[in-house]
Amino acid sequence: MMDSNIVKTPLQQHLMPAGLRVPPAFVAAFGVLLVTVIALFTAPYIGMADNGDFFRNIYSNGLYFSLPDYDSKYFGYFVKQYGIYQYYNENGATLDSSQSLFIRLAVGLNKLLFSSTVFDIRFQAAIYTVLYAAAVYLLIEAVTCRMSRKQGMIIAVLAVFVFGDTGYTAYFSSFYSESVVMIMMILVFASWLLLCRKRYNDYALLGLFVLSSVILTTSKQQNAPVGIIIAVLGISLAWVRRDRLFRTLTFVSMALLMLAGIATYLNISREFVNINQYHAMTRGVLKESSNPEAALKSFGIDQQYAILKDSIYYEQYGTVDVNSPILQKDFYSRYGFGPILKYYAANPDQLSSILNVAARSAFSIKPAAMGNYEESAGKAFRAQSHFFTAYSLIKQKLAPKTFGFILLWMALVIGLYMPSCVRAARARDMRGLQRMVLILASMGVGLSGIFVSIIGAGDADISKHEFLFTLSFDLVTFMLAASVIGRKAAASRRPAATAAGQYTEVQESVGA
Repeated sequence: MMDSNIVKTPLQQHLMPAGLRVPPAFVAAFGVLLVTVIALFTAPYIGMADNGDFFRNIYSNGLYFSLPDYDSKYFGYFVKQYGIYQYYNENGATLDSSQSLFIRLAVGLNKLLFSSTVFDIRFQAAIYTVLYAAAVYLLIEAVTCRMSRKQGMIIAVLAVFVFGDTGYTAYFSSFYSESVVMIMMILVFASWLLLCRKRYNDYALLGLFVLSSVILTTSKQQNAPVGIIIAVLGISLAWVRRDRLFRTLTFVSMALLMLAGIATYLNISREFVNINQYHAMTRGVLKESSNPEAALKSFGIDQQYAILKDSIYYEQYGTVDVNSPILQKDFYSRYGFGPILKYYAANPDQLSSILNVAARSAFSIKPAAMGNYEESAGKAFRAQSHFFTAYSLIKQKLAPKTFGFILLWMALVIGLYMPSCVRAARARDMRGLQRMVLILASMGVGLSGIFVSIIGAGDADISKHEFLFTLSFDLVTFMLAASVIGRKAAASRRPAATAAGQYTEVQESVGA
């Protein structure tokens, strides 16, 4: 029998308490990191097949498709190795995106540690995985910093379940910009919430917030409205501190972010304008119209173009040459984002119909069209991995597929947080108000993903285009769930006297 009087060594005294004090944020980040490493870096490797978009991001960054039968793998198989240009690269940038920063970093790391001629996409996945784990850490730290350890651990496990889902992380082994969107959106959300909670240095958090927002906005052209939405609502951060330097930096930063959004919109190339315009009409206006000829007439377009209903830009044997001067003159030039928006406003039934089409895909994290395995894995063409995908499967199956549900969800969340927001406003507590501002900004960003998709490109590739909404939905819903879990712990503490503008744990809980 062990002697109960044995004295513990200093090393034992140090290690045992340390093991009991692992913060929830570390548990969540480590859990997400572990699941992602198993999924992406152990056989059979999980990634995402190319749907034809990869060329936009790889040629200008010094990479090329090195497999002679690469075209046969479109949509079906994930490819993890590509060639690296050795001499002159004549390819200019097809589109300007902050994603190039991460691709070039991965290529440099690949050359240093692996090969100067062959690029393994797992180097890029490794960079994204580390950044993602850090983003999850900050998010959970922001959510749990005022909760008991028990409540925090419950939330940490929930975070692994949601954000460790390979429906999200499979994007890391691809050249889709959703990887950058996901990481930066979480960093924006986490840094804003940390500012609200007065956690860490305000200046450092403001810097992280602005940098993440700029990278998010410029990661893909569809995100142009994101910078504008965040900049307008983010101005409220100027009043969380009284010192002039912080306010000046905030105003300058929001102006920079606004300019990034405008520049991203103005920098959309003519090729992508035509692609999106074509789909906005054929897969949007005409698709949902019971009388496509009349719809075309309202735009001043020849009614014979009704034959293009439901067609896509990339059809090998299409009805018309989508790049012909005739189509440019008589079709593309007759409409744009504004006229289509005006058309939907004049035809609310059609708008409602296409919004419900969007809602049916708004809760899909992983597009069903692309496979996740290498051909060498022996899986069927377009086969998808089900490793650690419980959350994405449950979400897709159970979420109501109507736009009305989205509006109801928004009303419910805003209603639950409104009491604490009102109290913060009455006490002139700008930090207390930031949580509601963050919720409104996240909802606005998510809705922009839906409206830009359907008005700008109809239902073409809609599940991937609405990725920003499904991520925003998860972040806001996760914070709401965490608030509910933490409410009991907060309510059990006796309120302490606070100075004006400061709130107790009870007051910061949902609906308190």
